[in-house]
Amino acid sequence: MDRGPDGAGSHTPGVRGSRRLLAGLAGVVVLLVVIAVLATRLADAPPAANAQAATPSPTPTSAASLTVPGIYQRVAPSVVIVRTRGGLGTGVIVADDGTILTANHVIASGGTITVTFADGTTANATVAAAEPKLDIAALTPAKLPQVVVSATLGGGAGVGASVVAIGNPLGLTDSVSAGVISGLDRTADTNNGKFSGLIQFDASVNPGSSGGPLLDAHGLVIGIVVSLAAPDGQDAFAGIGFAVPIGAALGAGGGKGPGKGPQI
Repeated sequence: MDRGPDGAGSHTPGVRGSRRLLAGLAGVVVLLVVIAVLATRLADAPPAANAQAATPSPTPTSAASLTVPGIYQRVAPSVVIVRTRGGLGTGVIVADDGTILTANHVIASGGTITVTFADGTTANATVAAAEPKLDIAALTPAKLPQVVVSATLGGGAGVGASVVAIGNPLGLTDSVSAGVISGLDRTADTNNGKFSGLIQFDASVNPGSSGGPLLDAHGLVIGIVVSLAAPDGQDAFAGIGFAVPIGAALGAGGGKGPGKGPQI
């Protein structure tokens, strides 16, 4: 007998198998496309480890500048009042043994020298060393306060940098003023001689400020105040003061430049 219909039906499983194979291949292709897209996106995005490595890490910075009150609080315990028969000046403790730097003209008149520390301790003092050419003197007190606080000494100074002066202007003890460095290597022609290599600044100073510290923005002593410039020879502040750089005060010096005024 003719089995034509049955023969035709015998090819159906093969057709279905081909369709399943094609569907499976299509699924594989789609999966490969998805994987390729994901791989591309992952390649474009930085790995977590790289992102962490790219994050800037803190780097060491220079000591932060202080506010004027912060500078005063740091240095005030090191500032002393210097009294002589010639009047009143200022000094600053520069060593743990209590050595005080001041302006030489403050103590040049001779006689008894009395120093008063920040805590109120009062003692006589003797001149340990003096350099009239620099207008700097070092004093040794006969008695020290219970706690000796020496100031931290700094280094160079730059024009435009902020400065603070602490002293006893016009007898107003423990006074603070602020300004900037307005010149370097200046010369002050005073009634006790000409002094060179000075820092010029505009923080207010007056008679009684001499010998006090000039401080930078970090509270470091960069100079010792010795003079002011004033019109008509008047011993009153007119906008310019002078200080011996701390390096010179400790044994070096030199410089040039215009400027003159009375000592204070």
